[in-house]
Amino acid sequence: MKRIIASIATITALALPALAPASTWNIDPDHSNVGFKVRHLMVSNVKGNFEKHTGVIDLNDKDITKSRVEVTIDTNSINTNVQKRDEHLRSADFFDVAKYPTMTFVSKKVAKAGQDKLKVTGDLTLHGVTRQVVLDVDGLSKESKDPWGNIRRGTTASTKINRKDYGLVWNAALETGGVAVGEEVTITMEIEMIRK
Repeated sequence: MKRIIASIATITALALPALAPASTWNIDPDHSNVGFKVRHLMVSNVKGNFEKHTGVIDLNDKDITKSRVEVTIDTNSINTNVQKRDEHLRSADFFDVAKYPTMTFVSKKVAKAGQDKLKVTGDLTLHGVTRQVVLDVDGLSKESKDPWGNIRRGTTASTKINRKDYGLVWNAALETGGVAVGEEVTITMEIEMIRK
């Protein structure tokens, strides 16, 4: 009988770590940034960001590949520090925020990509179009407790998309050749998150 009880205890002890849920973290919008850059007039890059965004990350430190990410970005919160340009970007020529008020990213796969690097594959939905993208992610920082007792971690993720793939096709031809707005957009997310 003692052997049976001991065996059950051993099996339970071995099973518990596997059954333990991943820790859940909320993105801290006050200390995170979702930014982008795109070529302008074939001569320079214009940068901007989205000031409103939320996200949840389920982390599995035992097996990081079993982690999950979900982010929602308010397209109306776009800010390039030029009001007239921001209004144009919100219009039907670009984001059409009245019809598509958010863009989302939902992960489907997390893979290790070298020392402290990850590749997170997921669906990016923008302007009513969903396409698969791969985020290049720097390894997560160690946990840190802030002065108010919150546990925090941070990371950086980036990817490149072609805006035309999402129906953002507006442009203007230049007299010298080329176009006013580049097609490739680099997206960078500086993320700080708080454990629930």
